[in-house]
Amino acid sequence: MSGAGLIRLPRPDRTIEDYALCGQPVVVPPPGSRFNRVAYAAGHVVFDPLAPSDPWVAPVIDWDRTVAFREHLWGLGLGIAEAMDTAQRGMGFGWNMALELIRRTMAAAGPDRLVASGCGTDQLDPAATHTLDEVVAAYEEQMEAVEACGSRVVLMASRALARAARGPDDYRAVYDRLLRQAGRPVVLHWLGTMFDPQLSGYWGHDGFAGAEDVVAGIIADHAAKVDGIKISLLDAGKEVSLRARLPDGVKMFTGDDFNYVDLIEGDGARHSHALLGAFDAIAPAAAAGLSCLAAGDRDGYRKVLEPTEALSRHLFAAPTQFYKTGVVFMAYLNGHQDHFTMVAGLESARSTLHLAEIFRLADRANLLSDPARAVRRMQAVLAVRGIEP
Repeated sequence: MSGAGLIRLPRPDRTIEDYALCGQPVVVPPPGSRFNRVAYAAGHVVFDPLAPSDPWVAPVIDWDRTVAFREHLWGLGLGIAEAMDTAQRGMGFGWNMALELIRRTMAAAGPDRLVASGCGTDQLDPAATHTLDEVVAAYEEQMEAVEACGSRVVLMASRALARAARGPDDYRAVYDRLLRQAGRPVVLHWLGTMFDPQLSGYWGHDGFAGAEDVVAGIIADHAAKVDGIKISLLDAGKEVSLRARLPDGVKMFTGDDFNYVDLIEGDGARHSHALLGAFDAIAPAAAAGLSCLAAGDRDGYRKVLEPTEALSRHLFAAPTQFYKTGVVFMAYLNGHQDHFTMVAGLESARSTLHLAEIFRLADRANLLSDPARAVRRMQAVLAVRGIEP
């Protein structure tokens, strides 16, 4: 039998261990704390498990719980990167649902809360090949709708553009047209193939050096219209390389869920800001660490955030696009939703062993807000998968 501080967890050798919890919930900064980095958490969506429809066919969102989670993130001082891939854009969550999400988030945000929302081309038929003009028109439709909601724009990498473009000049032409008409500076979005294999060859090059030249040139040509760029290649050296080429006033938003501690702290000359799916799962530690950094306490920053990187690396392990499963599992363990059911049934995308390791690493990173509740919920999931308490 398991006690409140003990739980039976499976191991890769098929044995079961009695795991003793060791973490203490992280102490979050007081409301109103300010950071010296811009920090967006890419938020997940909460599925409605009692809706009379199947999650693969016609998913229904629990809007109240979804917006409540955003209130939780705002309350920690974080901004929201809305309707991004963490919200399963392109994995069961389409444009019409995304727009409804953006509208609801902006209605809750008011004038003082930071929100940037994903603008892409996912209303286009994914089975068809489209012209560049059609890709631009799809982007324009979404950009107009996002700006009309009052949100900042994240120009998401487009699968349709990756299929339509024949080389770097096509990317330059598309982004030139879009940036010229943006109502306010946008965040560009470079998502690696580990997150989405359909984005292979983005910016017109398979290799990093050529792609970096293209995107750096686009930013240089439109610096006044670019707030920053989010780069998610899980390679700190590549991020640092592009960061050094950004014009003054253009931010690097790290999307590196493996190396964010060093990248956000910076090298003394330059640093990255944050736009991270990992911050959905580690939000209390992110807020606590950023508060330390803003106060000049770099040791405190690293003490809080360094243990979270092991969890984040596990959440984003290959196949990386399934990281959403672990993010939602963390929200379930921590009481932000009462179930572990996802849009498109994605709760099945990770193994029992993977979920058990999330529990261990979250405990060691002090990210189980109520350990006794987390034990009960972990036991419920394990029981369904054949491991009784």
